[in-house]
Amino acid sequence: MNKRLRISVFTAALLMLLMPAARLSAGPGHDDDNGRDLDVKHVLLISIDGMHAVDFANCVASNTCPTLAALGHTGVTYTRTTTSRPSDSFPGLMALVTGGSPKTVGAFYDVAYDRVLAPPAADTGNGLVHGDCIAGTINGTQTEYEEGVEIDQSKVNGGGPYSAIDGGVFSIDPMKLERDPFSQPKPCSPVYPWNFIRTNTIYGVIHNSGRFTAWSDKHPVYAAVSGPTGTSSPSNVDDYYAPEVNSNQVAIPVVTAGNNFNCSTLVPNGGDWTTDFQAIQCYDQLKVNAVVNWINGRNHLGTASAPVPAVYGMNFQAVSVGQKLIEGGVKGGYTDAAGTPTAAMASEIAFVDAAIGQMVSALKHQHLLNSTAIIITAKHGQSPIDTNRFFPIPGHSGTNGQPPSAVLAALLPASATSGLGLAEDDISQLWLNHASDTLTAVGLLESNAKEVGLGQIFYGPSLETMFNAPGVPNVPGPCCRLREGGDPRTPDIIVIPNEGVVYTGSLKKQSEHGGFAHDDTNVMLLVSNPGIRAHTDTSFVETSQVAPTILQLLGLDPRALDAVRVEGTPVLPNLF
Repeated sequence: MNKRLRISVFTAALLMLLMPAARLSAGPGHDDDNGRDLDVKHVLLISIDGMHAVDFANCVASNTCPTLAALGHTGVTYTRTTTSRPSDSFPGLMALVTGGSPKTVGAFYDVAYDRVLAPPAADTGNGLVHGDCIAGTINGTQTEYEEGVEIDQSKVNGGGPYSAIDGGVFSIDPMKLERDPFSQPKPCSPVYPWNFIRTNTIYGVIHNSGRFTAWSDKHPVYAAVSGPTGTSSPSNVDDYYAPEVNSNQVAIPVVTAGNNFNCSTLVPNGGDWTTDFQAIQCYDQLKVNAVVNWINGRNHLGTASAPVPAVYGMNFQAVSVGQKLIEGGVKGGYTDAAGTPTAAMASEIAFVDAAIGQMVSALKHQHLLNSTAIIITAKHGQSPIDTNRFFPIPGHSGTNGQPPSAVLAALLPASATSGLGLAEDDISQLWLNHASDTLTAVGLLESNAKEVGLGQIFYGPSLETMFNAPGVPNVPGPCCRLREGGDPRTPDIIVIPNEGVVYTGSLKKQSEHGGFAHDDTNVMLLVSNPGIRAHTDTSFVETSQVAPTILQLLGLDPRALDAVRVEGTPVLPNLF
C-alpha cells in the first residue's frame, strides 16, 4: 500500500469513528440529516387555527406569504399531517402539548359530558344550570371549558382583576366550574381546567426542568396547557395571556393590525371578535404583541423584565374566522375545491404571515433565531373547503333536516338522554343515560339518515377501536385519572355526517370543524430552524407528535410525557 493510499484509508476510518460521536455529543443541539448542529434553546409554537396543508402550499406558490415561505426554506414541511379526532380546539391543543389523544388525555370537546362529575355551584354564562354535588356519589354533568365559566365573558379581560386588554386565569369563576364528588381532601371541589386533563404536558416537563414557560390563547381556561397541578393555579405556565375571543368588540388603543389598520378606530359591530374580518386581526395582534414581548425579554404586556421562555407561543384565530365567516354579504373561505382563497380569506392569511414576520424580526434583533425552533401547525382544519358542498342542518332550505341530538330528543324518553347537542358542529357526539339504549338510538339515527345527513356512525366495538369504552369506573375516585371500568367521558355514539354537512342554522358561516373529514384534520406542519436542511416530508404524521419533538429539541426525554408512554407517540420523522 503506497503512502497516499494509506493516508486516504486512515482518513476515511477516522471520519467513520468521529461522525457518530459528533452526533451524540450534540446533546440538546441535535444534528439534522445534513450533519449541521441544531443548538435549540427555545421553541416557538404557533397554531394557525384552520390552516390546511393546502393553504400553506397555495400561499407559498402565489407568493402571498413571504414569511412562511422563508421559514420553509430552513425547515421540514410535513404535508400529510392529521389533527386530533375530534378536531376541535380543546382536543387539538391538548394533542400539541401532551402527545396524546382524547382516549388518554380525556379532552373530547370544549363542551362535553362526564358521567361522574357534578354540576357547578352557579349557572355558567353559556347556560349550564347549577346543581347539587353529593360527596362520594356519582352524578353526571355537562362539562364546559370555554368562555362561559368567566366572571364576565362580555369583557376582553373576562371580568378578572386585569387592565382592559389583559386577561388570564383569574378571570375564571370557580363557582361556575364542574365539581368532583370524590375530590380529596375536600369533596365537591371545583375542577380547574388544568386538573381536568388526565396527563402531564410539555409545560410541566419543561417548567420542572427549571426553565421559563409562556403561552397565549383565546380563553382563560386554555391554561389547561399547564397540565395537572392539583391546585387552583396552572403553575407550570409562568406567563399566561388570554384575552377573551368571544367578548364584545371594543376599540383597542395603540394596536396596529393588518394593512396598518389602527385598531383604536375599530367600530364594534355589536358582536364578538369572530364576527368581523378586521376585528379578528386586531384581537390576534394583542397576542402577537405578547409573543414579541417574550422574545424581547419582557412579560406579555411588556411592563417588566422576564426570561425568554424555553417554550412559548400562541394561537391565531384570523384564518379560522376567514374560512367560516359571511359578513354583510362578503364571503370568506374559498372559491373552489382547490383551496383558492377569496379576497377576504387571503387578507387573513396575509395578516398572519406578516404577524409571524414580526416575531421572526424580533428573534433576529435579539440574536435568538439560530437557537429557536419555530413550529407552525394548527389545532384543527375546517370543512368543507369546497363551499359548494356546504349543507347546513337545519339551515338548508327545502329540507326537513335535523341534527342527531334533535332526532333522539324527539324520539327517546327524556330518561334515556343526558348529553345531547353538546358537541355538534360537523360532528355529533352523543351521551346517553344508559348504555342499554345505545342500539335503540343507533336504529333511530339510521332510520333518519337523510334527515341527519348521516355519513358514518361509531358505537360499540367501532368506537372502542379509537377510545375507551363508555361508562363509569368500577371504583370511582378523585378526578381525573382513568380507573378500571368504563370511561365517564367517552360518548356512547359519534355521528360523522356527509362531507359538507354542518349542524347549524346560522346564515353567517359556511364551514365548521370538529369532525373526522380530511378538510377538518389535514393541517400544515412546519418545523423551522436555520440549521435544518429544507425538505418536504410526505410521511403520515399527527399533531400529537409535536409534543415529544419539542422535548427532544430542548434536550429533554420525550418519554417524560404520560401520553407518549401510554400511546407510544413518536417524535416527528426525518428531523433529527
